Amino acid sequence: MGPQSTPDLSTQASSPSLSTVAIVGLGTMGTGIAEVLTRAGREVIGIDTDETAARRAVSALETATARAVQRERLTERERQDALARFRTFTDLQAAADADLVIEVVPEDYELKRQVFAELDAVVRPDTILATGTNALSVTRLAADSQRPERVLGVHFFNPAPAMKLVEVVSSVLTAPTAVTAVTEFARDLGKDPIAVGDRPGFVADGLLFGYLNQAAAMYESRYATREDIDAAMKLGCGLPMGPLALLDLIGVDTARTVLEAMYAESQDRLHAPAPILGQLAEAGLTGRKAGRGFYTYEAPGSATVVPDAESPAAGDELTGGRTVSGVGVAGSGTMASGIAEVFAKAGYKVVLAARSLEKAEKAKARIAKSLGRSVDKGRMTAEARDAALAAITPAGSLDAFADVDLAVEAVAEDLAVKQELFRTLDKVCKPGAVLATTTSSLPVVACARATSRPQDVIGMHFFNPAPAMKLVEVVRTVLTADDVHATVRAVCTKVRKHPVDCGDRAGFIVNALLFPYLNNAIKMVEEHYATLDDIDAAMKLGGGYPMGPFELLDVVGLDVSLAIEKVLHAEFRDPGLAPSPLLEHLVAAGCLGRKTGRGFREYARR
Repeated sequence: MGPQSTPDLSTQASSPSLSTVAIVGLGTMGTGIAEVLTRAGREVIGIDTDETAARRAVSALETATARAVQRERLTERERQDALARFRTFTDLQAAADADLVIEVVPEDYELKRQVFAELDAVVRPDTILATGTNALSVTRLAADSQRPERVLGVHFFNPAPAMKLVEVVSSVLTAPTAVTAVTEFARDLGKDPIAVGDRPGFVADGLLFGYLNQAAAMYESRYATREDIDAAMKLGCGLPMGPLALLDLIGVDTARTVLEAMYAESQDRLHAPAPILGQLAEAGLTGRKAGRGFYTYEAPGSATVVPDAESPAAGDELTGGRTVSGVGVAGSGTMASGIAEVFAKAGYKVVLAARSLEKAEKAKARIAKSLGRSVDKGRMTAEARDAALAAITPAGSLDAFADVDLAVEAVAEDLAVKQELFRTLDKVCKPGAVLATTTSSLPVVACARATSRPQDVIGMHFFNPAPAMKLVEVVRTVLTADDVHATVRAVCTKVRKHPVDCGDRAGFIVNALLFPYLNNAIKMVEEHYATLDDIDAAMKLGGGYPMGPFELLDVVGLDVSLAIEKVLHAEFRDPGLAPSPLLEHLVAAGCLGRKTGRGFREYARR
C-alpha cells in the first residue's frame, strides 16, 4: 500500500460520514482491515472477546506500519498517528459511537446473528452494520436485525492492505443510501468497490471456489499429482498460486463452508464439496494454519512447504527413454511454428512439414521474425538465431519425417484430420519413432488407434505462444509405453519446458479446470447478477488473475471456447458443464472475440 500524504489523511479523517469504524473480530482479516482504515485516517475501534487476539492485532499493526516506514511509504509521524487511531476493547458496547461496524467473526450464522442482535442494542439508529461474510446470507442477517435497511455486506480480500477489491453486497432490504455511503467509503480507502447482490460467494469467490473444488476433486481422483495440478494452473494460466496451495492458504474448512452454502443455493454438482475437503477438515488438516492440508508445512501458520510422503523424490526423473536428435513438426500455423522454434533453439534438427513447401517456408519465415525480435530484445545472440534457423528444414510433405525420432503434429483441431495424419505418420516414420499430438481437447487414444503402433503415441499439449509458455501437458493413454512417456518428459526438460503428467480425458488439467470457470462467469452475466466489467475486475483484483474471464474468452476465441466446453460436457455428462446459451448465441452470430472485432466486447479493427 502506498504512502498517504498528510493532506489526504486530514481530508479523509474530516469526512462527515463513516469516520469512526468498529471492527468486530480481530483475526487476520479484521487486523488487515484495521491497518487499511487507520492508515486512511479513520478512527478504528477493534473489538474481540479474546484479549490475546486484540494484543496480536496491535502488535501486527505496529509491525506493518514500522515496515511501511522502512520502505518510505509512511513517515514516523504518520505511523504514530495511525497507531493512535486504533483502540481495542473486549465488549461490543465500545461500538456505540461508530458510524460503521464491520463484523468479521468466524463463518457461523448463529454467531454472526448474535453479534448483530447485540449491536442493535448498542449502536446509533443511523449506524451502518456490515458483515464480512463471503458465504452466509446477508439477507437473512438483515431480516433478523432490528434495522434491516442499514445492514449490508462488505467483503474485503486477504491480505486486506494489498488487495484492491471490495465487494459491497446489498440485500433486497438494504437502503440504497447505505450502499452508496459504503461504496464511497471503500473508494476513499483507495479500493475498487463493486456493488453486487446477495448470493453465496458473490462474484469473485462464487467463481473461484467452484474452480478450487474441481481441482480438489481432480486430485482426489488421482488424475494428477498436487504438484502437477498447481504447476499446470500457474504456468498454463499465469495464476499467482495453484488451486491446492490456495485452498491451504484459505483454509480447507473455510472452503468447505463456502461451497456448502453455494451448493445449497445452486444445487450445481460443481459446487458440491469434494469429499476430500470434508475428510481433511474433520481430521483437523485445514491447511497452513494447521501445518498440514494438501501440503505439509514447517509449522502451523508457516508458508514453507516441507517434504512429506507424497513429495516427488529429488532427482526422481524417469529413465530409460529413447534417443531423440531429429524432430518433425507437422503444421504451418502459429502453434506449429512456435513448437518448431522451441525445438530448434534447444539444438534439435527440425523438419517443419506443411501441406505445401510454400506454406512450410512461410512458417519458417514467421520463426525468423520471432527469433529476430528475441535478438532485438537481447534475449539471444545473432549467432544463436542463425544456428536455430539453420536447424529448421521446411518440407511440403510428411515423407520428410522418414528419419525423425519424434514427430509432433500441430494441425487443425479436427479428429478426422488428425487421424488421417497419424495414419500417414505410421507409414512414413521409422520404427521406434515417438508420435505426439498437441491436441487440447480430442482423445489422444483415437489418434493412437489410427496407427499400427499405439504404444508409440502420446499427447504433448503445448500452450500458445509456445516459445513463451513454460507448460507442456504430457498425456498418456492406456496404451502408451513407459519408455515413450520417459522420452517425452526428458525432451520437455531439454527444451526448457515444465512437463506435467495427466491421463487421456477431456480438457486434461488446465482446460478441465479453466473452462467451467469461464462458463460460470458467462452464466453470471446471463442471470444479470454482475456486469462484464465488474466480473473481470473482481477476478483480477480479488483473485490475482492476469486477465478477467471475458478478456480471456475474447482472446482465446469464443468458437474455440465453445468447442472445448462441448467436449467437457460430452465427456463428464455434468449438467453444470453445459455451455451457456449466451456463448452459443454469440458464436452463431459470428462474434468470436478479438479475431472478428467483436465478442463479449467490441474491438477496433486493425
